[in-house]
Amino acid sequence: MTAEQLRLRYLVLLGLRWLPVGLVIPVIVLLPLERGLTVAQVGAVAAVQGFTVLFLELPTGGLSDAVGRRPVLLAAGVINLAALSLWTVADTVSMFAVVYLLQGVYRALDSGPLQAWFVDEALARDPEADIETGINRGEVVLGLAIAGGALASGGLVWLGPIGGVSALTVPVVAGLIISGLGTVATALLMTEERPARGLSGFMASVRGVPAAIGGALSLVRRSRVVFALIMVEFFWSVGMVTFEKLMPVRLSEVMADPGAAAALLGPVNSAAWVASAAGAAAVPLMTKRLGAHWTGFTLKLVHALTIVAMGLLAGPAGVIGGFLLCYAVHGAANPVHAGLLHRQAEGGYRASLISLNSMVGQPGFAIGAIVLTAVASGAGTSAAIVVGAVVLALGAPLYLVRPKVEFREATHAGTSGSLAL
Repeated sequence: MTAEQLRLRYLVLLGLRWLPVGLVIPVIVLLPLERGLTVAQVGAVAAVQGFTVLFLELPTGGLSDAVGRRPVLLAAGVINLAALSLWTVADTVSMFAVVYLLQGVYRALDSGPLQAWFVDEALARDPEADIETGINRGEVVLGLAIAGGALASGGLVWLGPIGGVSALTVPVVAGLIISGLGTVATALLMTEERPARGLSGFMASVRGVPAAIGGALSLVRRSRVVFALIMVEFFWSVGMVTFEKLMPVRLSEVMADPGAAAALLGPVNSAAWVASAAGAAAVPLMTKRLGAHWTGFTLKLVHALTIVAMGLLAGPAGVIGGFLLCYAVHGAANPVHAGLLHRQAEGGYRASLISLNSMVGQPGFAIGAIVLTAVASGAGTSAAIVVGAVVLALGAPLYLVRPKVEFREATHAGTSGSLAL
């Protein structure tokens, strides 16, 4: 398999992974409400997923490092199919709680292995492989898949019910079908060179999960660069509350018509994901000119400015314009951050480190949601958005942290490594 074939497989699998998410996003709240749940009950069952991901994120990353990327992703796919199947018929709080529990397990298992597989395979073929281009293109595919799925979801709902399936359930059924295709594609396209181990070997791999987790945590302790990147993720996650939670509130304020604002959110969010894809597509030019570290630094500051614009500009056009620019920069920043993290990862702990980075985002977002909504209640939504932008910008200088000692590995001529003391 050539480098281009590997990259194509990665992009296909990534697209099949995120297209169902785009299909489900527009009905994720409306469907439970249609089936009799209250808004408070929807919020409560949704929290089940967040807590599940928080507790399982790091162990599942360790499982991927110990057992392999492919079996973990296949298990994730099967669990996702079970969750979506139950979602098509769930009509009680307890059933939706099980749906979100399964979704949480799926998200934890799915977080990291696919990208880790792509990077591992690319670097195994060539230690100097251009992994950043694949990651950039992956972000483009991700954004377009979610945007396309969201638009298709709206069309499916507009077409109305099909047989005994309600209009709001149709996108979930479509997501279930595409997720099934994605699981089959994972089995066929994802190859991994690991020795056959049998049951005893599998159990030995499972017992290696704590070691994989410990290796990732040790890397964070030893490397101030990795620690800095993890902290960037924390500040970033706090700031994300501004455009994921507070933007709809801000838009409804400037429009003075919550219903009209709600009607705009669907197409605006689809456009935002297209903007995210465009940002990811454009960032390689910036990275080649400035370098990854300075690109990350610059994007974080620009990202904060777009959030400030979203919070302070007048009228719907100002808020929506700031929001679209915010997503464009967000999409550009994601692959830069991922590339820098992968370059610091030690292969055996790659998925664990990605999971640790993702896990840090959970409490970051939760703290941001609590603090920034409190600020919004007391000082106004605009003030809360500006505070969130300032917190996000705190991560910018951390991209410039460098290792104390740099050396050139003797075993790979021309391949540079780093040791943080």
